[in-house]
Amino acid sequence: MNETIEKLTSALQDHRGMDSEVLQLVNTELVQDADLNQTLLSVANFSAEDLVQFYAAVLDLEVFGSKELALEVVSPSVSLKFSRNYNVVPLESDDEQMRVVTATPYDPYPEKAIALASGKAVKICLAVPDLISRTIEKASADEASISELSDQLEQDLSFSDDGDIDRLKDLASEAPIVRLVNVIVSQAMELRASDIHIEPFEKRLRVRYRIDGVLREVDSPPTHSIAAIISRIKIMAKLDIAERRLPQDGRIQMRLQAQQIDLRVSTVPSLFGESVVMRILDQEQLVLRYEQLGFGKVNIQRFQKLIQRPHGIILVTGPTGSGKTTSLYTALSSINLPNKKIMTVEDPIEYQLDGIMQMQVKPSIGLGFSEALRAIVRQDPDTIMIGEMRDQETASIAIQSALTGHLVFSTLHTNDAGSAITRLLDMGVDDYLITSTVAGIVAQRLVRTLCQRCKQQITPLAEVVAEFKLDQYGISSPKLYEPIGCPECSGSGYKGRTVILEQMEMSSALRKKILARADGATIQSQAVSDGMSTMRMDGIYKALTGVTSLEEVVNATQDT
Repeated sequence: MNETIEKLTSALQDHRGMDSEVLQLVNTELVQDADLNQTLLSVANFSAEDLVQFYAAVLDLEVFGSKELALEVVSPSVSLKFSRNYNVVPLESDDEQMRVVTATPYDPYPEKAIALASGKAVKICLAVPDLISRTIEKASADEASISELSDQLEQDLSFSDDGDIDRLKDLASEAPIVRLVNVIVSQAMELRASDIHIEPFEKRLRVRYRIDGVLREVDSPPTHSIAAIISRIKIMAKLDIAERRLPQDGRIQMRLQAQQIDLRVSTVPSLFGESVVMRILDQEQLVLRYEQLGFGKVNIQRFQKLIQRPHGIILVTGPTGSGKTTSLYTALSSINLPNKKIMTVEDPIEYQLDGIMQMQVKPSIGLGFSEALRAIVRQDPDTIMIGEMRDQETASIAIQSALTGHLVFSTLHTNDAGSAITRLLDMGVDDYLITSTVAGIVAQRLVRTLCQRCKQQITPLAEVVAEFKLDQYGISSPKLYEPIGCPECSGSGYKGRTVILEQMEMSSALRKKILARADGATIQSQAVSDGMSTMRMDGIYKALTGVTSLEEVVNATQDT
């Protein structure tokens, strides 16, 4: 326990109205580096101002008000993403010292990170969380925007898409275009976007970011810059800029704000030019812990028991962008031990996992999933992960691998766990092979999580309680929560996403249904009878505990 935590713990012990139960909870938060502020605000009845004054008195720190902070200049030496993630404001510094305004003086990481990056001593100051958030947003607005750069493009360059490849290469290398593409990517990172969509139309170029699963349109560059922007992206991704008739896939590695990021690039031809989608692969943001993904305790226990099997097939299903690959990476990481050899076949490899042999399929040279699988089974692996079970040939090899003593992980695109069985049957897999090899199926969706700063508790109507059976989840006087919107969540009321899931384990009753060629709904119903909690049930529980809203759950599960 560091000195700051010791001081705060001692002061809280003597604090008015601090009963033993609350104090124990506070001590736990301090030791675990959790959100002490939220605990003191919600449980100990502190106000935001009380919080700052308490920290200032105990730790002898300077406090900034709105007027004082408005007179300071935010230092550009620390990225806005870092400032936003840790809710800190680095101020312009002298040669030896930098002042950092925070609302969490108990968290040592921002201070250490900034000191290491700047090479200067850090002096911690205080302000209420909302003031810090407003200051960060103002600093973000002061940066060069897409619209400002677009105005510059209008003045500095004249674009024409005349098919001159050399001219396009020259334009794509010009400073305004380079800066514009960097700003598009940088802005996406600041807003925690997962994808960047650049779409050309007859009279405009539309740029959208997918944030927490929802597309949000931002300022767009001028239409006449389409060819140069797309050429710039294709050059960075090492794609053929002369080829505009066929889809292309590539990858970009770039450094922005002292951060290394990977972008998976896809281009497809459209009526008015090429549409580009860039998937942001941030290794630093990769979460490989079940709790952080949204797995509950019961689901963690069941899933861990499932993946400890020596052989069999474990499928993770869901639509595109539902977190299937991340769940598989988490499972592989948890069983990645020196006594096991794990190999994967992926298209593409999204993240690099230490200690695991990963193979990228390359259909252009004849290396598809089936060819890659035939090769790796001769590498004597214990566990195999197949990025996607796409056809009968791939499924057959996976089945044979499971029958010969391998543990096989893979994904399928189905709406629920029961439909995965019918999908395998449709692919031509024999029913007796499915019952012999498939050990379990996880179906999942991603739902947006409520902003913990601004969410509001509501009492559900009696008809809502009855319709969704809210009184059957072991929670007395069930409450729901709704989004409000604040600067921290950019007014959406949501921040981040979590998984809702269902786990179907093979049982004798299920095997009988499969051998009888039952439909997906019947198999799903049998799994529920065997004790499976559905995705909707998992989601409703998360809604009752304030993780997400009931509306999000209903929207995500209406087709299951």
